[in-house]
Amino acid sequence: MNKTNAIPDEEPEPRVPTDFRKALAVAPIAKAQWSDLTPIARRDFISWIDAAKQAETRRRRIERACDMLATGKRRPCCFSIVPLDLHKALAANPKAKARWSDLTPTARRDFISWIDAVSQRETRRGRIERACLMLASGKRRP
Repeated sequence: MNKTNAIPDEEPEPRVPTDFRKALAVAPIAKAQWSDLTPIARRDFISWIDAAKQAETRRRRIERACDMLATGKRRPCCFSIVPLDLHKALAANPKAKARWSDLTPTARRDFISWIDAVSQRETRRGRIERACLMLASGKRRP
């Protein structure tokens, strides 16, 4: 941890789901690209895959992720990158996390933009807390 701001210096390595790990094992170019990604970029691919509600959608996303990686793409398409501090706050609040999962990409971007619009660390923390409260209470926009 960085002592001045208590934010981890590194993102922890995400757990790769078994079905995705198997797909990467048979796609050597995609697997090589995967190894070159940052942990945050890997988390974004995994989150995008895990967000599929149906098995067929998940299968297609895994296939598409391998194709994207093989062509050099470093992030899944149309997927909002969730800042680590917001990700952790949502993980600690199951109701807010469930509502976050139901939001459209545009609504997610609205929350992220609202949080990212401030420069003071305390103000940002306050917005993240308020965002979790809003989501838990059913609000879909900040």
